[in-house]
Amino acid sequence: MTLWTLLAEQPAYFLTLATVLGLLVGSFLNVLVYRLPIMLERQWQREAQEMLELPITPHERFDLWLPASRCPHCAHRIRAWENIPVISYLALRGRCSACKTRISPRYPLVEVASALLSLVVAWRFGASPEALLALPLTWCLLALSLIDAEHQLLPDALVLPMLWLGLIVNAFGLYVPLSSALWGAVAGYLSLWTVYWVFKLATGKEGMGYGDFKLMALIGAWGGWQVLPLTLLLSSVVGALAGLCLLRLRRHAMGTAIPFGPYLAIAGWIAVLWGDEIYASYTQLLGF
Repeated sequence: MTLWTLLAEQPAYFLTLATVLGLLVGSFLNVLVYRLPIMLERQWQREAQEMLELPITPHERFDLWLPASRCPHCAHRIRAWENIPVISYLALRGRCSACKTRISPRYPLVEVASALLSLVVAWRFGASPEALLALPLTWCLLALSLIDAEHQLLPDALVLPMLWLGLIVNAFGLYVPLSSALWGAVAGYLSLWTVYWVFKLATGKEGMGYGDFKLMALIGAWGGWQVLPLTLLLSSVVGALAGLCLLRLRRHAMGTAIPFGPYLAIAGWIAVLWGDEIYASYTQLLGF
């Protein structure tokens, strides 16, 4: 019996494996979400200095691998046993082992979120190629949501490779036919591009960024053009409710820009995984 056959015949094993893998990836996502914006900022600074023929600002190596993770307060190097997802945070009681400064709960929360989302994907598709490819899509959307929420940035370094991967996997009809995926990418980009220009011509302001167009194209490439209306509806409703809650809690003033990427990512993930069932339930409710 092969490992794949065992996972297919014993769903509990596959669910457990996906959850543990999600925890490990969640730990890496914490690094990615923190470091990628800094890496991009330094790259843009260097490119601007080269274009303006200014002296290049020297920087020590800083990427996803180096330097090693350290406490931001005392520079204590994080040892292997201190970097076990969730378990280390609980064992250390949420504090640095050296200076006892409190560690942000964001780190274990991201790891738990990655694990739970991975578990949902494994439960939704079972041990199948669909699940194996939906997992990196899920992790990417989670990372994009966190980066956009903090920096109002949707990096091309994450969006574009995942967009192309969606078209490639659907060349084999894994989720939708290639024609649906291709026109999904086109329609996804143009839908928000059109909204952007209508809003800008009407108000003179920019209502969203170009990263949102590309993220919508990514969702269309994975789920086909059929998931786009549901994605727009869900993201608009969730975004409006979240905005009202933030205003009520006085965390944002009127006119403050609120990133739309997290709501698109959440809605797109739901639409790709359950779009057909949602549409079927809706049409049945209406009696069609």
